[in-house]
Amino acid sequence: MSTDKNRATAAALLTLVGGPRNIGSIAHCMTRLRLALHDRSLVDETALRALPAVLGVVEDADTYQIVLGPGTVARVTPEFEALVEEGRAGAPPLPVTAAELAERGAALKAAQKARNSTPFKLFLRRVANIFVPLIPALIGCGIIAGLNGVLVNTGRLPAVAPALAALASGFMSLIVVFVGLNTAKEFGGTPVLGGAVAAIIVFPGVAKVDAFGQHLSPGQGGVLGALAAALLAVRVEKWCRRWVPEAVDVLVTPTLTVLVAGLVTLFGLMFLAGEVSTAIGTSAHWLLARGGALAGLVLGGLFLPLVMLGLHQALIPIHTTLIEQSGYTVLLPILAMAGAGQVGAALAVYCRLPRNRSLRTTIKSALPAGFLGVGEPLIYGVSLPLGRPFVTACVGGAAGGAFVGLFNQLGVTFGSTAIGPSGWALFPLLDGTAGLGLSLAIYAGGLAVGYLAGFIATYFFGFTRQMLTDLNTDAENTNPATVQPAQGPAMAKI
Repeated sequence: MSTDKNRATAAALLTLVGGPRNIGSIAHCMTRLRLALHDRSLVDETALRALPAVLGVVEDADTYQIVLGPGTVARVTPEFEALVEEGRAGAPPLPVTAAELAERGAALKAAQKARNSTPFKLFLRRVANIFVPLIPALIGCGIIAGLNGVLVNTGRLPAVAPALAALASGFMSLIVVFVGLNTAKEFGGTPVLGGAVAAIIVFPGVAKVDAFGQHLSPGQGGVLGALAAALLAVRVEKWCRRWVPEAVDVLVTPTLTVLVAGLVTLFGLMFLAGEVSTAIGTSAHWLLARGGALAGLVLGGLFLPLVMLGLHQALIPIHTTLIEQSGYTVLLPILAMAGAGQVGAALAVYCRLPRNRSLRTTIKSALPAGFLGVGEPLIYGVSLPLGRPFVTACVGGAAGGAFVGLFNQLGVTFGSTAIGPSGWALFPLLDGTAGLGLSLAIYAGGLAVGYLAGFIATYFFGFTRQMLTDLNTDAENTNPATVQPAQGPAMAKI
């Protein structure tokens, strides 16, 4: 066949299968052109079978297959693909709806979840399962600690302050026990044995124990030590269940589990975990003190992609360790700026698409949650399916993070007394060395910078001209199934 004849065959095929807008994907094997079609009712199968080049038609659940024969299919397919691209570029696109964006977001979320099922990310998810159940207590105790700080600083209700201090500190003094319980439960051990081994870390009597030439300190190693100790306890317990006779299992297994894991914890894990915990705290404060603006820019800008990759879960033990050491985590206010950039980006999308009532309604319904730090509706319902606005939202997060990091660099250190909340919900949990008022002002300034930068970046750089043409139309009475996806950098990578 000549090139012209191949193109003529491709053009005839394209017309009879519903045109360029009906094509979802194109592939071919040795003999067949395989098409994913949006609507198979648009195919004129009688005329298709009558084409001289068509040897047959095969349908399955996923593809519509046109048999062209060896050699012919390899020559016709490139021409077919070129015609589809030309047709899509030349035809006026239908507007996108919020429902279409929601479908894209759900698909992206499902695909990302599948990619996150690696052994390392599954381990991080299990670590998150250990700490997430502790968040309500961290939040409650953190807010009480903040209230107590206000009373102490203002000199009011002096008789109540000690009681509030006890309420705020009681959980934190025993958090390692809860970490041990949850760790053993998550990894298939007996929860109370994990808690028993972890409790050794906070027992006052450990001060009489020497390890590596030093006296141990109650609490040394913190949650990292408790995590390691409980993991070891689970391994010992499972070994015992396998080898200890059933007749003595109830006596031997708990004893060996606590004895072996406890001794290793005392003479190894507490010291090592203590060194790691100290290094984490020192590194975080050093990083923000020396390069706060740059560190804040990087952390704030990359946090949304970290969430998409599932790597943010690795930060949970780090946050908890920082709260144990200084009473607050300096990282969370910076990372919260990613949500501010997301809100700013959504507001820009709302302003840039005044005619797309469906999408604007979605944004209006998701914004209140976004202001309170719940960003998933905006991420998966708006910015990520659109592509480019996801990237510009990261720019807003980077700007807000740089603002907060700069003040850390200037010596104004503050953080969150608990993990979990973000956005405006983080205000009651802020604490720092420079006083509550200044901490609140800097955090509010960071949010404002994040909102503004996310808005400006998205308004001016979040859309191509073609995207605006596609999206800025009322789509209530159109068929969203034939809408072409808006392309952007995030769509290609995430």
